Amino acid sequence: MSAHLDTPQGRRIAYDLTEGAGPGVVFLGGFRSDKEGSKALHLEAWARAQGRAFLRFDYSGHGQSSGRFEEGCIGDWAEDAAAALTALTEGPQVLVGSSMGGWIALLLARQMPERLAGLVGIASAPDFTARFLAGLSEAERATLVETGRLEQPSDYSPEPYVFTRRLIEDGARQAVLTAPLRLDMPVRLLQGTADAEVPVAAQLALFEHLDAADARLTLVKGADHRFSSPACLALLTATLDEIAPRA
Repeated sequence: MSAHLDTPQGRRIAYDLTEGAGPGVVFLGGFRSDKEGSKALHLEAWARAQGRAFLRFDYSGHGQSSGRFEEGCIGDWAEDAAAALTALTEGPQVLVGSSMGGWIALLLARQMPERLAGLVGIASAPDFTARFLAGLSEAERATLVETGRLEQPSDYSPEPYVFTRRLIEDGARQAVLTAPLRLDMPVRLLQGTADAEVPVAAQLALFEHLDAADARLTLVKGADHRFSSPACLALLTATLDEIAPRA
């Protein structure tokens, strides 16, 4: 049974916390994903086997947390992550951000660098709202402006994904690729070459943008956006073992 955290903004966040040694690992999920996904559960089992602290949680409007997805935005979900990191963990943590979670991880690294022992991005998607907006037709843009929302089919859900004008406008305010981004902790970016959502070119652009002394980008041939095959999951935990051995 998940526990719940009430954030300073009045949102109620569902979480599962594994007690253990540090540095702990915090999983940050993607857009409309939740803490019950294969990567989060794999990391939890790995952390338990190691006796390492681990946290997975649902942003507001996701999974078991309060709120409606359509009412949220990047800034809200970054606040949820900051509240969870502050209230539920001790000492430096390794953030593992999947897709949108990679954007959230970069925002936390900029906001509270002293709390990070490392950062691992899986198909990181910083500033994806700008890329989404750029890909819309004139008619789709008009619908977004006039109605405040736009539905798009998704390969990951039978229901269409809803993109709101608030999400797009807030995404511009939360952008991390428009100004220098210095990271003083180990950074590892993992990316599949068959990812249909986050192109390799976008990951290369992020890698080039980072101002980090210890950063590596690993491409996995044939891996898709889910990055959850046994080989991909093994690479993920091996990466964590390399950058943040248990204390």
